[in-house]
Amino acid sequence: MTIKHNQQIQHNHFRKDWQRRVRVHFDQAGRKERRRNARVEKTAKLAPRPVDKLRPVVRCPTVKYNRRVRAGRGFTFAELKEAGIPRKLAPTIGISVDPRRQNLSEESLKANVERLKAYKQRLVLFPRKAGQAKAGDSSEKAAEAGAQISYEGKVKNSRDFFPISNKVVAQEGKIADFKGDENVYRKLRMARSDARNQGKREKRAKAAEEEAANAKK
Repeated sequence: MTIKHNQQIQHNHFRKDWQRRVRVHFDQAGRKERRRNARVEKTAKLAPRPVDKLRPVVRCPTVKYNRRVRAGRGFTFAELKEAGIPRKLAPTIGISVDPRRQNLSEESLKANVERLKAYKQRLVLFPRKAGQAKAGDSSEKAAEAGAQISYEGKVKNSRDFFPISNKVVAQEGKIADFKGDENVYRKLRMARSDARNQGKREKRAKAAEEEAANAKK
């Protein structure tokens, strides 16, 4: 039945008791501590193996952010080949591999190859079975030294040992050395405004010249 005029609303089920279902986040501090304890337990369980895999250094996408570097998804096959690491062995020794990524510059290739070589020098490979070392495994002395590592409740991963920084290094004659009081933003805005209004100003100046010429006559 349709409602007409000023009639009573039929079947008005407006008693939802929504206050009882409001979600609050008073457990935020407790959850934070629980996540940290879980990370510490996982680190202790995997020790001395790192918690996460080694990641490459890549440029952020788009013109807005490409001045920064960050951790990528994985190393390319070319980088692994230059570092002398087989592509099938890499994931088993804590190195992330991305078969889709390509090297577009010699700079990134060189930086990531050096990163892999530094990781390879510090890598300690334990034998799968105690006392049965195979080719490629670390020496018994190095394995004993690696087994003594203790994190003392601190979560350690590859970012702690191989950090990626965005520190700006000032070079002579570069933008980092610019020290002036000139407002570059205002200068750019004025340049855009001049380019946009150039036609109007020329038309206005030409009209003023014609009026002056007609007045002389």
